[in-house]
Amino acid sequence: MAGIRERKKQRTRRALIEAALRLFAEKGYEETTLAEIAAEADVSTRTFFSYFASKEDVLLHDIQTRMERTIAIVARHAPDEPLPDLLMRIVRDALDQVAGDEDYDAEEARLRIRLVTTVPGLQARALRMVFANQLRLVQALEESYRGRLGMVEAAAAVGALAGAAKLAIVASVERGDSMEEALDAALRAAEISVRGLGSLTT
Repeated sequence: MAGIRERKKQRTRRALIEAALRLFAEKGYEETTLAEIAAEADVSTRTFFSYFASKEDVLLHDIQTRMERTIAIVARHAPDEPLPDLLMRIVRDALDQVAGDEDYDAEEARLRIRLVTTVPGLQARALRMVFANQLRLVQALEESYRGRLGMVEAAAAVGALAGAAKLAIVASVERGDSMEEALDAALRAAEISVRGLGSLTT
């Protein structure tokens, strides 16, 4: 019974996301109301607030979940695992999540990128989230490699890796590439970045 309820919740959540994105594309982000999103998904506004606190949360719905998974990977890694290997494992896991997401759509990804880069409120919120999550990852790596990796080195590793992979996937999606091409671009960018990080730990 719990499984049925969970699947229903997942369908409702996905319906709200799809409804919001359709309306954002048709009407514009700032012109779309929460009530309109709820109506488009055939649920009440009260139900909307059971899943999301705001329109921003709908658009940025997966950022925190993915970061929690990344932090868990760092926490569970073997003590003798080289930092470059761990970093590439994190990247591959993140890309595998996208590749395995049956709801992923390249056109939807392009819309999300366009909105985040053009709507000032969304841009500010996304930047705050990205900065906070990267700081969490820096702290997790420093703790995990205590005595071998300092704060500056951890920050350099996270900044280089995240910057390379994210910029590559955004540029690829904006160019109109397929999901597979965008993920491959991110992986190649990450590999290039990680090659220079081998000397950070001993």
